[in-house]
Amino acid sequence: MNAFNPAHFRAQFPALADAGVYLDSAATALKPLAVIDASDQFYRLSAGNVHRSQFAAAQRLTERYEAARDRVAAWLNAPSGKDIVWTRGTTEAINMVAQSYVRPRLQPGDEIIVSEAEHHANLVPWLMVAGQTGARVVKLPLGADRLPDIASLSAR
Repeated sequence: MNAFNPAHFRAQFPALADAGVYLDSAATALKPLAVIDASDQFYRLSAGNVHRSQFAAAQRLTERYEAARDRVAAWLNAPSGKDIVWTRGTTEAINMVAQSYVRPRLQPGDEIIVSEAEHHANLVPWLMVAGQTGARVVKLPLGADRLPDIASLSAR
């Protein structure tokens, strides 16, 4: 395995060309050049909608879309591509989990534990679910190292 090369990594992200630092990927992730190029190629050369059209070009798009799902499943060691759900981003994914999986299981008085350092995109879905179910959000304090103090859970 090759050692991590920060300069090579930064070079993959055109938005970092000004040598700045970007720390808000939870809100909007920077796109590497490979993604920008693939998106550009898609918009220039593709026609049709995935899973929505019967003509050949659209069917090829569907095949590529599902092949990507299978590749991601293999990379994650998931049983199959059917276990992979595409979302527009982490915020949407957290909302889907909070609303469709967690909310039906919460009872009034249950606790949802988040760290004091949570990004707004991860905190708001849990506040909403707590308001809908009568559960409450508990913020886990940070230790001196500025990491969540897991040991404080045992004191609860």
